[in-house]
Formats: sequence, structure tokens, C-alpha cells
Amino acid sequence: MTFSVSNVERDGGGACLRLAGELDMSTSPELSAAIDRLIAAGESRVLLDLADLTFCDSTGMAVFVRGDNQAAVDGGWLRLVGANGRVERVLRMTGLADVLRYEPESVDPASRTAS
Repeated sequence: MTFSVSNVERDGGGACLRLAGELDMSTSPELSAAIDRLIAAGESRVLLDLADLTFCDSTGMAVFVRGDNQAAVDGGWLRLVGANGRVERVLRMTGLADVLRYEPESVDPASRTAS
């Protein structure tokens, strides 16, 4: 399966990227570049919708953490929503669900305190 990253319009400011397919060592540079572009454009709140992501390995997880660290420099954050199946299980097992304030439903974390 292929991998794709698409921008999604959302209310409340910030940016949303919808991920689909398999995020692994060969496709993680595409996500990293998309996050870099958003942050370079001044976005400090980045939401990743994982509903259509079918696989994510450790390199994909590292991109999530790197993106959160980049956004935090400007007082922002990177959050994850909508994962299911194996992707959700890996987020929970690695502890990233807590670190990146993962939400199983596609809710907008901008409505919550981002402390």
C-alpha cells in the first residue's frame, strides 16, 4: 500500500494533516517534510488524523515526536487522533498515546488546554 499526506481544513486555527497507508522508513521523510513546511509557515499547532493509517513503524513514531518537539519550540504541539487497529495499539504500548495526548475519536484538541 502507498502512503499519502493531505492537508485538511479545520476550524480553530492550526493545521491538520490526514495520513493514509503505511508510514515506515521509506515514507516517513514525506511526513517529516510536510510537518517541516507547516512549522516553517508559522503553524505551531499540528493535528495528525490517523484514521486511514494502516501501519506505523518506529521511524514514523520518531517523526511524531520530532514534530511535537519542533512545534513546542514556538509554544505549540503536535497531537494525534483517530488511529485504530495496530496503529492505536502501538501508540498505547509505546506510551506515545499519553505523551502526544492521543484521542481515539477525531476531536479537535485545540478546544482543550494544551499545557
